[in-house]
Amino acid sequence: MIGRVIKIFSDFYYVETDFGIVESKLRTVLKKQNQEIYTGDFVELEQFDKNSMQAFISAVKNRENLITRPKVANISQVIIVSALKEPDLSFEQLDRYIAHCEYHNIKPVLCFNKEDIDDLSDLKQKIVNTYSNLNYDIMFTSALKRTGIDELRPVLKSNTTILCGQSGVGKSSLINAIFNETKLRTLPVSDKTKRGVHTTRHCELIQLEADTFIVDTPGFSHLKFDFLLPCDVQNLFAEFNDKKIKCKFKNCLHINEDGCGAEKIKKNMSESRFDSYVKFVNEAKEYEFKISKSSIKKETSVKYNKNKLMTKISNKKRNLSRKTINQNINIEETI
Repeated sequence: MIGRVIKIFSDFYYVETDFGIVESKLRTVLKKQNQEIYTGDFVELEQFDKNSMQAFISAVKNRENLITRPKVANISQVIIVSALKEPDLSFEQLDRYIAHCEYHNIKPVLCFNKEDIDDLSDLKQKIVNTYSNLNYDIMFTSALKRTGIDELRPVLKSNTTILCGQSGVGKSSLINAIFNETKLRTLPVSDKTKRGVHTTRHCELIQLEADTFIVDTPGFSHLKFDFLLPCDVQNLFAEFNDKKIKCKFKNCLHINEDGCGAEKIKKNMSESRFDSYVKFVNEAKEYEFKISKSSIKKETSVKYNKNKLMTKISNKKRNLSRKTINQNINIEETI
């Protein structure tokens, strides 16, 4: 039986099947192979018990894609939800989400919620000026007044969509507004810290229609580019995709190098975007320094054999073959 993981809690995997939601556990052999399973994965089930609605996961189907943070598999698109106010919009944080989408080769949709608060026309114009020329779809919504909801629904149609963003921006409120029967817990922004309060504790796949899913994710803000080399960061910014831009220096970072041919990028790039780019490059430099100081090889516990994933036996635990044992006995007798 094939199903899709909609939620993971502790060691239990809740799998949507034709029979309903099945509470499942991982087969021991998959545990030994350190097989990771994520929300959104398609899995094979065995030993299904209709009475208890329980089963075991025996295999994981090939993934179309995997986003590492939040860890969700087989998704179609990402909608980055930001609040125009309460909490205040952080362009740097928004650029972090966009850059992570670019890293996973998934074009994001930019959704700005809480437009019902005050007069934010200047901020909205700045957003349009910054991102519309980068070919990102931009939407303004209010979960409270239900504005923009009708425009958001067709974007979700026939897709598996991640709603990501910081805590308190209104992701759960948007889902409740889109799908009235879904009553996800929501809390107001903290008066003390002026930041959002975590209400979603885990990634969960919510089915709106037969082929339409939303992934509600916990809010988070600590996204760092400590896994890339500095010269690779530019690949995450659409402004560097212009083929007319030429630079004579190999691995140029296009920040303050003399004679850099990409100088006009800085002129066409918004100040907030360029500041984000420089900050991400500096984070990548920390990673570059770290790997230059360490060259520790980590042995894996699994291996591929004829395109099959198999558990690798440690040298300490591997038994000697009968032939080797007999050879050792003959050597001892000869001595």
